[in-house]
Amino acid sequence: EVQLQASGGGLVQAGDSLRLSCTVSGFFFDNYAIGWFRQAPGKEREWMACISTVDGSTYYPDSVKGRFTISNDSSKNTVYLQMNSLKPEDTAVYYCAAGIGAHLCYSDYIVQGMDDWGKGTQVTVSS
Repeated sequence: EVQLQASGGGLVQAGDSLRLSCTVSGFFFDNYAIGWFRQAPGKEREWMACISTVDGSTYYPDSVKGRFTISNDSSKNTVYLQMNSLKPEDTAVYYCAAGIGAHLCYSDYIVQGMDDWGKGTQVTVSS
């Protein structure tokens, strides 16, 4: 089982930037997808970004492409989500998760495919 811990959330104003961190441990294989997700009150959990541990390829939905950037610092066992130009509609609890198989990063079932989830971190963007 992979353990994940997200941190870095907070209250920011519209237009600000924020960087979330996800500390990861417990890998047994080389082939994982690590993703960032968010869930706003009353809404389904949605995918924000994904990175392959095989080759570092990154994937984003069109809704955040150009504003959010996922990166991996293997020396710190940490995956980051840099969020720029934040909007009030970005307000949500943000989660990181890991799934076996980098193919999950481009799967229509990425949310369902993740095997292990960390506790979320709240991001609130005020207008």
